Amino acid sequence: MNCMLCGGNLEKSAASYTVDQKGYHLFIEKIPAYVCARCGEKAFDEKEVIAIQNMLKTFEDKLEQVQMAA
Repeated sequence: MNCMLCGGNLEKSAASYTVDQKGYHLFIEKIPAYVCARCGEKAFDEKEVIAIQNMLKTFEDKLEQVQMAA
């Protein structure tokens, strides 16, 4: 598989994912991914993307509950 940015070779590895939104910064480490050997671009399989989205949704729901209780 080739990188969509530079055409380099994507290698199975682990990568981090960072998101900044709604006033918080979330950093997730060691997610299975394909990482470009040339430019470092990351690509995640669908199951990892779904897991990340579910984590973010759960986090945002809990954050909203805390904010409403305050």
